Amino acid sequence: MQQILPEHPEMKIEVRSLTPSDYEAVKELQLACFPGMLPWSKLQWDSMMEKFPQGQLAVELNGKIVASSSSLLLHFDEYTKDHSWNAITGKGTLSTHKPDGDTLYGIEIMVHPDYRNFKLSRRLYDARKKLAVDMNLRRIIIGGRLPNYHLYADNMTIKDYVQQVIDKKLRDPVLTAQLSNGFQLKRIIRDYLPNDTESCGYATFLEWVNLDYEPEGDLKIQEVNYVRVCAVQYRMRMINSFEDFAHDCEYFVDAASDYRCDFVLFPEMLTMQLLTFLPNDRPGTAVRKLAEFTDQYVEMFRNLAIKYNINIVGGSHFTVENEELYNISYLFRRDGSVSRQYKMHITPHERKWWGVKPGNKVEVMDTDCGKIAILICYDVEFPELARIAVKKGASILFVPFNTDERRAYLRVRYCSQARAIENQVYVVLAGSVGNLPEVDNLDIQYAQSAILTPSDVEFQRDGVAAIAEAGEETLIFQDLDMNLLKRHQYFGSVQTIKDRRTDFYNIRYTEGGETFTV
Repeated sequence: MQQILPEHPEMKIEVRSLTPSDYEAVKELQLACFPGMLPWSKLQWDSMMEKFPQGQLAVELNGKIVASSSSLLLHFDEYTKDHSWNAITGKGTLSTHKPDGDTLYGIEIMVHPDYRNFKLSRRLYDARKKLAVDMNLRRIIIGGRLPNYHLYADNMTIKDYVQQVIDKKLRDPVLTAQLSNGFQLKRIIRDYLPNDTESCGYATFLEWVNLDYEPEGDLKIQEVNYVRVCAVQYRMRMINSFEDFAHDCEYFVDAASDYRCDFVLFPEMLTMQLLTFLPNDRPGTAVRKLAEFTDQYVEMFRNLAIKYNINIVGGSHFTVENEELYNISYLFRRDGSVSRQYKMHITPHERKWWGVKPGNKVEVMDTDCGKIAILICYDVEFPELARIAVKKGASILFVPFNTDERRAYLRVRYCSQARAIENQVYVVLAGSVGNLPEVDNLDIQYAQSAILTPSDVEFQRDGVAAIAEAGEETLIFQDLDMNLLKRHQYFGSVQTIKDRRTDFYNIRYTEGGETFTV
């Protein structure tokens, strides 16, 4: 089976270190972001690249730098809390940089005005935090601009303005973002950057503390400790256009992003509701019409993943390849890349009414939060697939499902719980509710979406981390402790991965012409 993504516009996003050759692009970005202020000079730029290149970061979208940040290392105790930007940065040359400093000081962050709804600053703040953890730094300090203050300066003191932003009565594009990214306000600085007329020279002094800091100075690169996952229990409804469908999906992606989730999972057969505005046809012909929306579906979710800085498992979508119909679940990463998992086991219903063909490979997908796998509904009822996925490195299994009534749902639910226990992994389920009276063979749906864990002392009671109300449209989310999962695999009350009797049974599977044993 040829597994090639359909033609669609490419969108790729990447957070990377700046290089000396990026000067003109960053200068152009500064002029767009701060039209009344001088950009970096070439002298300043070359000095920054020489002193602390790893502290200079960019977000690149389709090869264009659309956001950047700069920082340096300090022994911050050497400076007064009423410091100025020039004093901290050596007038922008980073001559004050201390390679053995314990504090990362952020001196600039900027996002192109055309891309300020893509949560790019969050990516840069997260990259700074990772740098602080990787370098075993005590904290991050920033002197933050207040670009909206000049609009209120005649009627409001700077202290009152900052408090109103904290209380969410006003919004400041810089301070609001910094507070939402975990920084704590310590004080207000006067004459921080005197030529910053929008801020009237003021800045906020904010701090983020690295809880992994080791005072002895041992350098420890920390892996991701927590992954926040979200499952959407989606209500199927009559719609009038693809735009209606896209609007409903974006609502839930936006909500999951607001909760700072790393993943959001949609249900199986999510796009079946598109049939509600298409001419009625026999089932086998009708579902093949969904393939005509594949490019729109891929482009929509790819753009949402980038815009909202979240990895999306887009339920599943019927796709025609080489004249055969497949049920495919797509992973849309927040860097713009896309992977897919074909449904491996086809139910009698799917074969009879739609003629769906099975896939032939268990995909384990790399993400910025570790390796994951997708088992589409019926697939989770076959323990061999989960075992293969976990052997290939997956620590979270995502299960988009579509079931018509409670007993069908419980097959998926109980098998998912078993997969979590026997493989010592997390399993996330998302199903649909509601009904589609105009779509043959998909009249009703029943779901109770859930986030499941192994069943042991360290985890939530009953092995259920979160569960939705049956039949209600909603979303659920949960932080998954990945370090706890690793400890459980080695020190759990039972160790089902370690204790398998592979001396007298195993799983053999074929992939790409080669045979493997698990």
